[in-house]
Amino acid sequence: MKITVIGGGSTYTPELVNGFLERLATLPITELWLMDIDPERLNVVGGFAQRMVKAKGDPFKVVLSRNQREAISGASYVTTQLRVGMMPARRGDEYLGLRHGLIGQETTGVGGMAKALRTIPIILSIAKDVREVASGALLANFTNPAGLVTEALNRYAPDVSAVGVCNVGITTKMDILEGLEKFTGAKIESDHALLKTLGLNHLTWHYGFTVDGEEMWPQIFPAYVAEIMKEEEPEWDHRTIQTLGMIPNYYLQYFYYTDKKFTEQKKWPPSRAEEVMEIEKDLLRHYADPTLTEPPADLMKRGGAYYSTLATQLINSHYNDLGQVHVVNVRNNGAVKEWPADWVLEMPAKVDSKGVHPLPADPLPASCFGLISQVKMYELLTVEAAVHGDRNAMYQALLTNPLGPSADKVQEVMDDMLETNKQWLPQFFG
Repeated sequence: MKITVIGGGSTYTPELVNGFLERLATLPITELWLMDIDPERLNVVGGFAQRMVKAKGDPFKVVLSRNQREAISGASYVTTQLRVGMMPARRGDEYLGLRHGLIGQETTGVGGMAKALRTIPIILSIAKDVREVASGALLANFTNPAGLVTEALNRYAPDVSAVGVCNVGITTKMDILEGLEKFTGAKIESDHALLKTLGLNHLTWHYGFTVDGEEMWPQIFPAYVAEIMKEEEPEWDHRTIQTLGMIPNYYLQYFYYTDKKFTEQKKWPPSRAEEVMEIEKDLLRHYADPTLTEPPADLMKRGGAYYSTLATQLINSHYNDLGQVHVVNVRNNGAVKEWPADWVLEMPAKVDSKGVHPLPADPLPASCFGLISQVKMYELLTVEAAVHGDRNAMYQALLTNPLGPSADKVQEVMDDMLETNKQWLPQFFG
């Protein structure tokens, strides 16, 4: 089995390698290809990955490559964890928002849109290579904004088996399990639990939680509200949470408390990108140590908890036809029959050797769907803008985004976004 990681120079890669090493009994990997366009990072991260595997007796070969098509050729699984423009572009996204009095963030608002415009053409080029030289491979996209990128794959590469993956679902599930174990005193294996969640990537609401089929939400939700009411500075106001009867994805704070989040961003620097740049400097210094064969503890500062767990569980369930349920970004296909079948949603799905199958779910209430539908229209317009270099679609996407500028400022923000990202947006400049 050949597995390919596009963006193999990412500081996340060692955690992913560890995940594959832990699943050798069920995933007979023969080659792990790490592809990246940055030779320095590829050599540092890739060299560390090779030492990690060697320390475990060389159960599979780690190949480093700067050739995307060669790396994908013959792969059974292709994962994408790339960042077009790397961390300086993320910093640019954050300060783009700040300049215009808007939320600056890598997946929501104008920052998320800029990232999508840079990323979608590259992801579609990867899908083209999968179609041509790795027919039948599963493409698992971890690149943000994961839902928007998966929407582009769904519409412009429908013949490629693709799924969007985010760690928010598994992190929430593990947090709830930890709380249940403290309350009951009993260890609950994650395979026995199911988080019920629905919406779009970074725009979901959690509304149920079962253990061995038994619904635990009547115990979990009141305890969650009680904890909020105890806190001096809670992340959520309890009236909103009680009214919804659900736990919102924490990214919804950008929509529910926009002024508060923007006030926090006015305290920059450092922005999150600038913090991560410092963390990555330290990580890469560690990775370059020729004696290091295990990921350093500082890796957890990078974020992305349970990233390797989710990635390897997903591939393992697909390869071994396990039918496990994971929260992923996938085409609705009538699972929520009241919503458009061609929308990509984030929701629980069964993963087996035939693919990724969303589980039937009831629609969310109007208070949630109103925001979902507006953000989905923004996503669809952004996909068209990214694929075709369509400036009218880009303008309309900014106009539609609930975190975007007022109508009289759209052109100003659009011009700034294009100029700031010009080197990565050739589709807009001919």
